[in-house]
Amino acid sequence: MSTARTVLVIGGGAAGSTVTVLLRRAGLDVELIEAKDDWNATAGSGITLQGNALRVLRELGVWERVAASGYGFGSVGITAPDGTVLHVQDDLRTGGDDLPATVGMQRPQLQRILIEAVRASGATVRLGTTAEIAGQDDDGVTVRFSDGSAGRYDLVVAADGLGSATRAAIGVTARPEPTGMAIWRVAAPRPAGVTRTDLAYGGPAYIAGYCPTSETTLYAYVVEANRDRAAIPPASYAQEMRRLTQSYGGFWPEITEHITDRARVNYTWFDRMLVEGSWHRGRIVLVGDAAHCCPPTLAQGAALSMEDAWVLAQMLTGAGTWDDALFQAYHERRITRVRPVVEASVRIGQWQLDGVRDADVPGLMARTMTMLRELP
Repeated sequence: MSTARTVLVIGGGAAGSTVTVLLRRAGLDVELIEAKDDWNATAGSGITLQGNALRVLRELGVWERVAASGYGFGSVGITAPDGTVLHVQDDLRTGGDDLPATVGMQRPQLQRILIEAVRASGATVRLGTTAEIAGQDDDGVTVRFSDGSAGRYDLVVAADGLGSATRAAIGVTARPEPTGMAIWRVAAPRPAGVTRTDLAYGGPAYIAGYCPTSETTLYAYVVEANRDRAAIPPASYAQEMRRLTQSYGGFWPEITEHITDRARVNYTWFDRMLVEGSWHRGRIVLVGDAAHCCPPTLAQGAALSMEDAWVLAQMLTGAGTWDDALFQAYHERRITRVRPVVEASVRIGQWQLDGVRDADVPGLMARTMTMLRELP
């Protein structure tokens, strides 16, 4: 009887959890480590999941729980800053006609669902643990852990996010770069009339939007030019976000009433990154934000990350040999899909920064989302 292949997954976010569950289902021996003690199960406000993300969640076997926990809808509204609805556009069902176009949900709830799937898969999980690559050869990778232990694995999957220490350790020089925009986010109660994403362009910010995340909640966000983070003390986060949102009409006054708790307001810059060339060095492979990231203008960050994990798991479990040719084929399969999304996401934001009034945003979005309807 042959020994099961061993895989170390570094990072317990969407990509790391997805690849762990799928590899365990195929009978591989998988260990997942996560640097945070709490597995980040309470952080964040909301997330917009397009159909191609829902397709992967269905493959994981958690779609029913996602559907019950989130809020599905099929259109996006464009409004004036005063709340007047200017246009309503049906969303493309990128996951196929048997899935909603979009589901909004609370990000911590999605993380909890993924955590439970990982636990149920039988993977070994170690929290509060980081890894250092001690060496590798044609047969595997030797790893030292922050608790003093060590291990050897047939493959290491680096899913440790935008600031991936593993990416830097293996000599990949790509780094995230700010795009010039930043976003304020907050979770709040959902007004009864909010049944889709609405986006207001103009006013004191570039975009003011919200997305329903359950029958009772939504998350709201405001996009502006990025500011020096050090000049915005966290104690003023709620005040700063209210200052921006109070100029918007429609449902915004009701939402703004609930922007009071500084701990629930999040401020981050938009970044972009795309690792060129291969996404591996030997038997260490990058997935998700460790390989690419883009502004959330197309709401595709988590979807692309989970697609990476799905494709990599398919290729690993379908191959008799794990070698450079396999890992390069993984990169080539993903780069043709990821690059257009990263570039389109950045371009939409740049048009706003540059004040381009005749930009074909609807056309670019439609072309990109049509491409994503195809299987990854």
